[in-house]
Amino acid sequence: MSEEIENQKVIMSLIIAGGNAKGASFLAIKAAKEKDFKEAELKLTEADRFLAQAHNAQTDMLTKEANGEHAQMCLLMVHAQDHVMTAITFRDLAGEIVELYKRIEDK
Repeated sequence: MSEEIENQKVIMSLIIAGGNAKGASFLAIKAAKEKDFKEAELKLTEADRFLAQAHNAQTDMLTKEANGEHAQMCLLMVHAQDHVMTAITFRDLAGEIVELYKRIEDK
């Protein structure tokens, strides 16, 4: 497989994993709002799995870089990395919001 195609696959995997993580995080907030905390926790765990996939793809890229296999940087790669970082931030915030809904329900 050509290097360019391999880079495209990594880029798309980052975008997909980031989007899936953000979507699961959003569903966690929605479930907590509806007082379905079990579902909220399941969605947060699902988001974590997607973020782990993105992390693994990033680690593979970093390992290749350290071994002298430099990936060609392009706007799509920057977008993919931004997508993942946004998903991480959204996941962290979703966890806090779920906890707030739990506290409200406990009172």
